[in-house]
Amino acid sequence: MSEAASDYPRITRRTLHDEVLERLRDMIIEGRLAPGQRINEGLVGAQLGVSRTPLREAIKTLASEGLVEILPAKGAVVRRFSEQDLAGILEVLKTLEQLGGRIACAEASDEAIEAIHTLHKQMLVLYETRNRLEYFKLNQAIHSAIVAASGNAALMEMHATLQSRIKRLRFVGNEGPVKWAGAVAEHEEMMAALLKRDAVELSRIIGVHMDSTLLRVREVL
Repeated sequence: MSEAASDYPRITRRTLHDEVLERLRDMIIEGRLAPGQRINEGLVGAQLGVSRTPLREAIKTLASEGLVEILPAKGAVVRRFSEQDLAGILEVLKTLEQLGGRIACAEASDEAIEAIHTLHKQMLVLYETRNRLEYFKLNQAIHSAIVAASGNAALMEMHATLQSRIKRLRFVGNEGPVKWAGAVAEHEEMMAALLKRDAVELSRIIGVHMDSTLLRVREVL
């Protein structure tokens, strides 16, 4: 556990499973709990101000998402991904998002597309203020919203499962002004294509974005 983890905000509403889950997920995304590190329930629980019961429930959820592994004799460990793992997940995510984007361009309501546009504008504000964690969460919400705009529940479920597994890697992949600016520029192009309902262009830029993500993240593995 890094010393920085001691500064993590304590949870006062101890019965809120979603809040415990979000805090623990954020600790993994930000690297406060590093890949391969065992999650010390007593220590983390004390830092967050919660008992072991809600913490264990949160760990179970993160294990189902693929962010945590439960190992014999070690307990809960933050999952470590190889380059091959990352490449495989991003390849499938790219295909899912391209499909979702094509359907959204053809079938999504104007209101749904405008809602995504609103998220995009909010994300740009967070980029300008350099709020990386909240920017990242909104960035991921936009990817999910494009898929959701397809109205295909099976597609949404598969996308959510895979997207959750590599949150930490995608977060660190935007470290540094050049990488971050590149990701934002790609999102600008994605939004422009969606607003025009240009399925071909949206599919193309989603492919570029995912391929670029692999290159950006590969350097930090």
